[in-house]
Amino acid sequence: MLDIIYNDFVLNFKAEEIYDSLIINADSFDWLCKIPEQSIHAIVTDPPYGVKEYEVSQIEKRENGKGGIWRIPPSFDGHKRSPLPRFTALTIKEKEALKLFFTKWSELVIRVLKPGAHVFIASNAFISQLTFCSLVQGGLEFRGEIIRLVQTLRGGDRPKNAEKQFPFVSSLPRGCYEPWGIFRKPIPPGLKLSDCLKEFKTGGLRRFPDGRPFNDVICSERTPQRERAIAPHPSLKPQSFLRQLVYAVLPLGEGIILDPFMGSGSTIAAASAIGLRCIGVEIYSDYYDMARIAIPKLTGLRIKAENQTIKEIDHESSQEYLFKELRLHKSSSKSFSDNQSH
Repeated sequence: MLDIIYNDFVLNFKAEEIYDSLIINADSFDWLCKIPEQSIHAIVTDPPYGVKEYEVSQIEKRENGKGGIWRIPPSFDGHKRSPLPRFTALTIKEKEALKLFFTKWSELVIRVLKPGAHVFIASNAFISQLTFCSLVQGGLEFRGEIIRLVQTLRGGDRPKNAEKQFPFVSSLPRGCYEPWGIFRKPIPPGLKLSDCLKEFKTGGLRRFPDGRPFNDVICSERTPQRERAIAPHPSLKPQSFLRQLVYAVLPLGEGIILDPFMGSGSTIAAASAIGLRCIGVEIYSDYYDMARIAIPKLTGLRIKAENQTIKEIDHESSQEYLFKELRLHKSSSKSFSDNQSH
């Protein structure tokens, strides 16, 4: 299978095999134009560019502490807060560019996805309506949202430069969720879901081993410090959350998952941890190099629920272990914190 992946997907790009997955240093748009049609079974991604804050100039400003579109917050209760992008600062022109970006991207992924293949794509409350409408315009079918319940430090701020004048006013509500769009490449007319599953291994979402369906609301921890230490990417998602997504997105547990905006490789690590194949594509060389090092370390992390003993993940028992972890995570009455020791 890996030989097929190399032959069909590496092309002339820099690439590396990690476990049963593949990472590629390439522009997602360029790469999507060249790979075979109907060759991908699912996509799980957190798009890191196409929005102003991930332009090279804005990344440099953030790293130099100059802000730009990034808000560099002060220390809070003795803790240093991470930079947050000002999505509300996008101009009309930038919003139109955003729409064009995701419409074109949707058209490209329609070509490479198998019929019935699902797309899980991260967004936020400020731009999800623009992103999701653009994806539908490009041809994807909207199927709902995954609501990641997570307490963030976004929003809840007093009016800028008037904090003392209006101490009991917030410009926006404190963010407590992250929306992920659920999309699907349309099933061909006349084809039933069962037919699609038989022919393409796509069309539905995977149930848990006890028969329970995948839920569209997931209680999530913030990304633990131990994961941030491994992969210091500004939008790193926790393995405890991503492993649930990659599990659900392949209805039969078979096929290739794509993350066309790989970043530091957290989606690839999540797939590898439960024995699934994934391809990651990243345009920025620094993030690609970060992923090469981070993926094996993130893959090897043992994710445990509160007050439970740590158990090693192995590929032979990955499905049973994942179900146990999801059940324990749901029933735990305590939330995770960034500084929790695992």
